[in-house]
Amino acid sequence: MGKGHFNRMVEIKNLTKYYGLHPAVKDISFTVGDREVLGFLGPNGAGKSTTMNMITGCLPSTDGTVTVDGFDIAKDPMEVKKRIGYLPEIPPVYPEMRVRDYLNFAAGLKRVPRKDRKKQVDDAMERLHITDMQKRVIGHLSKGYRQRVGFAMALLGSPKFLILDEPTVGLDPTQVMEVRRLIQELSLDHTIIFSTHILAEVAAVCQRVVIINKGTIRAEDTIAHLEESVAGVPMLKMKIEGEMSKVTNILNSIDGVLGIDEVAFDSPGVNIFTVKVKNDNVRKPLVSTLVGQDCMVLEITSTKPSLEEAFVKLTQTGTTSREAAFEELGKKMEAERQAEEKAGKQKEAD
Repeated sequence: MGKGHFNRMVEIKNLTKYYGLHPAVKDISFTVGDREVLGFLGPNGAGKSTTMNMITGCLPSTDGTVTVDGFDIAKDPMEVKKRIGYLPEIPPVYPEMRVRDYLNFAAGLKRVPRKDRKKQVDDAMERLHITDMQKRVIGHLSKGYRQRVGFAMALLGSPKFLILDEPTVGLDPTQVMEVRRLIQELSLDHTIIFSTHILAEVAAVCQRVVIINKGTIRAEDTIAHLEESVAGVPMLKMKIEGEMSKVTNILNSIDGVLGIDEVAFDSPGVNIFTVKVKNDNVRKPLVSTLVGQDCMVLEITSTKPSLEEAFVKLTQTGTTSREAAFEELGKKMEAERQAEEKAGKQKEAD
């Protein structure tokens, strides 16, 4: 598995959390390098928020260690918390307070020296572009602006390490772009764990990802390596003008074509074929044969596996929803058959 390319800022070893007999997180280990943006990725209920809460000291672990900048969260909780800025999925803001008053209050909770509070609050508001909102009541702000206030709160105390738990959920596309830009800016002088289940966000801002599912780590690597790990048969996506059956016969007759994976309608007389091939060398004979038989190739592109495909492969449970549905139907039918058989025997006995 890929590791960070910088000095280690955060190190998680054998971290485990049980709720009663249920393991929410089971024996996970990973590191985050200095000024690295790590994507912490998993489906809903995978254990992401539980892990974030243990790293920040909001939740005690059942076992394992969390070390931040050389300090153990169990042994030196205050030293660790001074180094962490945490933005939970729902920002912990007081809706009845005004923006500046809330940030001043939060700076006090974070033990920012009184002489430094005004400057830190001013700097955080300027960085989040909320200076003109400083006298507004937080409860009257849009979700996007409340998120910015939560971001500003996380920056108070000049933490080296930021944890962002689902920071773009519920935001409109413009606000999402602003959050991406901000994360990229913050990565210049902060180490960041960006927890999300939205794959596009990870691909846009993260250098490396940890994928968690059902409380266990399924992968830890760069996005490029993860995409390569699911690489299977090469594919060509071709937009072809010509009668469908004729094009299909031509494609299947060419040496190096392994089969047609999908056909999609584009416009009258034009279809998009996704073709499995041995390698990219088949592209030239494929095009020349089609054109030679009066089938016009309008577009041709190679397709490659995506982070989404890697994510699905690493988090799937082993059966598709369709297979699971048929399995469930079979169990139901068998149960009904047994019930009828039992009722018949009972009737005979009576």
